[in-house]
Amino acid sequence: RVKILTEHRPFPSDTYALASHIRFHGLDPKQHLVEVQPREGEHTLRTEDILAKIEELGDELALVLFGGVQYYTGQFFDIAAIAEKTHAVGAHAGFDLAHAAGNVPLRLHDWQVDFACWCTYKYLNSGPGSVGGAFIHERHLKSDLPRFAGWWGHDKKTRFLMGPEFNPMPTAEGWQVSNAPVLNMAIHFLSLTQFVNAGMERLREKSLLLTGYAEAVIKEVGAKHGVNLEIITPADPAQRGCQLSVIAHGKGKLLYDRLTQEYVSVDWRAPNVIRLAPVPMYNSFEDVYRFGQALEKCLGGKMNAGNGDRRIMTGE
Repeated sequence: RVKILTEHRPFPSDTYALASHIRFHGLDPKQHLVEVQPREGEHTLRTEDILAKIEELGDELALVLFGGVQYYTGQFFDIAAIAEKTHAVGAHAGFDLAHAAGNVPLRLHDWQVDFACWCTYKYLNSGPGSVGGAFIHERHLKSDLPRFAGWWGHDKKTRFLMGPEFNPMPTAEGWQVSNAPVLNMAIHFLSLTQFVNAGMERLREKSLLLTGYAEAVIKEVGAKHGVNLEIITPADPAQRGCQLSVIAHGKGKLLYDRLTQEYVSVDWRAPNVIRLAPVPMYNSFEDVYRFGQALEKCLGGKMNAGNGDRRIMTGE
């Protein structure tokens, strides 16, 4: 098993990690790192095409590593279906949840995901440089599994006996190699408390409405001004989180710059996408309405120095 399968145009750091891992084993990423390509004229991936590619690679496949939510298009992949098909051909299924954690409900254990990792500075609101997270399915917690062992992965009950043998904790902590940053952990704890209090299901319910409203606003304003604002994120709410990725045909980065001048916090991703994300934890329907007003002003060419210092949307 010498091939790794990933999505079309994953976040570059994922590509760096996968390609360097392949080179570490003396193999060529051009031959052994495979991307599932979208169909001609489409921006996102069809689940049936992902599953077909897994089936095609079969016994050659060692690992499927996908984003949970694709950073560029905002597509929320069918994690359960991908994991099931991956296991059916004897490979492992892992996911980068940087754009999914805190954005969409996740049931990694029930979906039989082998492992996952994520950052906490995006939707989890824990600040740049904050601790990352990892999930390891319990079926992989056997102590004899080869791993890079570290002090902080050793069982707490016997760690200070200073024995020469590594005795891993029977959780994902068994893969920990260093101490977590204490101050950042305090911030992260407070953020997670807010998620516990709000509840992911309630946040998801609001998110579906909020992003649906943003989608309607973008379409209405674009049509009014004769501008093709193409939303490349799936129209099916079940296949997206709160992010919408928009190609502003004929406007491009100029529209992004104008929105920024209007104190709308979105972001630009080369070559041609504006990403925006009405976040249910702290964005309101009024924020989306005000975004629509700013968008209309930008497309109408009426620019001013801004509408105050409150940023009304956020790109993740």
